[in-house]
Amino acid sequence: MKFAYALALLGSVAQAHYTIPRVSANGVSRSDWQSVRRTANFQSNGPVEDVTSQAMTCYELQSGSQGATVLDVTAGGTLTFGIAPNIYHPGPVNVYMARAPTGNVLNFDGKGNVWFKVYSDAPTITSNGLNWPSDGQSTVSITVPRCIANGEYLVRFEHIGLHSASARNGAQLYISCAQVRVSGGSGTANPSLMAFPGAYSPTDPGLLINIYWPVPTSYTSPGGRPLVC
Repeated sequence: MKFAYALALLGSVAQAHYTIPRVSANGVSRSDWQSVRRTANFQSNGPVEDVTSQAMTCYELQSGSQGATVLDVTAGGTLTFGIAPNIYHPGPVNVYMARAPTGNVLNFDGKGNVWFKVYSDAPTITSNGLNWPSDGQSTVSITVPRCIANGEYLVRFEHIGLHSASARNGAQLYISCAQVRVSGGSGTANPSLMAFPGAYSPTDPGLLINIYWPVPTSYTSPGGRPLVC
């Protein structure tokens, strides 16, 4: 009986984790890892918990594109991420972009102060708790900012599970990086840039927080506010 219970527990833990293996745009859907770099958790589904680790960049299984192709997107258009199986834990979605300095995203490692935030959701807060719009979702869509420059980018999708965030390094980060080629941008944006790792601290109020009791009256996601065109 103990063995059966242990197997059931392991199964429930595995189902509680997830990956972000798919991205689509302009009516073009891609299969798992076709335009997203394969992550180190592609089999375990496990999260990043140390926000100072190198895994914070793109959580890659191996460095480089790993055979992933580049998806064409239009500035002002919609980019949709697919989650496998779905976002199980409560917490925010943040999306960042980094333009490949050489123009070729396939060899871009995403290191240094190259990232800017383009999307962040916020919870609805009631006396019963915090509820994010991504709770339980298997897809999340964002709008590509119209004011960014044309070129090839890494797009870093991040969901932060806050169910265990009352302890240091208790927040669970689910991360992946898509490869896109942007056209139609105005190039007028001048966003503040940050690095992963480096942008987050384990003690950031959006990472070290008890979301259950007492119920917070506000929530501030790490990484600051997204770019507004």
